[in-house]
Amino acid sequence: MPPVIRIVEGDLLDQNVDVIVNAWNRNIIPWRLLLPQGISGAIKRRGGYEPFREIAKYGVIPLGGAVHTTAGKLPFRGIIHVAGINMFWFATEYSIRRSVRSALALAKEKNYCSVGFPLIGAGTGGVSKQKALDMIREEIELSDFEGEAVIVKFKKIQNNTHNAGKQL
Repeated sequence: MPPVIRIVEGDLLDQNVDVIVNAWNRNIIPWRLLLPQGISGAIKRRGGYEPFREIAKYGVIPLGGAVHTTAGKLPFRGIIHVAGINMFWFATEYSIRRSVRSALALAKEKNYCSVGFPLIGAGTGGVSKQKALDMIREEIELSDFEGEAVIVKFKKIQNNTHNAGKQL
């Protein structure tokens, strides 16, 4: 059975999936020395530091490789961190496609039924959002993962409750 693919706009951390994918680096620079930004920054703010303490134990991750950690305080069963950028902080077609394949293989190995993907390589990596989306979707379609893959195009949701009742 081929995977079910959904493409949504929103926040990766708000998805109803078993596991999320964190577009990480090769794990060469210690996590505590990196500025919290993008998905990793959101994970640190909302989920705590435990997943990053765990990832440090893996050492250098091959380009396109994937490692699994707990989800910290997040409601997921785990986080799959992929090395989606090279030593120069750029993503390539190879690093994106290999990251998706590695993440799906790990999700299958851990018996996850649903995986949430960000647009790997489209942030710090410098790849266009559309190109990243196309490559991720193609790799999911080619995979033998039989669950649901949710590709999340980040969109900040405005919370206007603080303006409720005020005239603007």
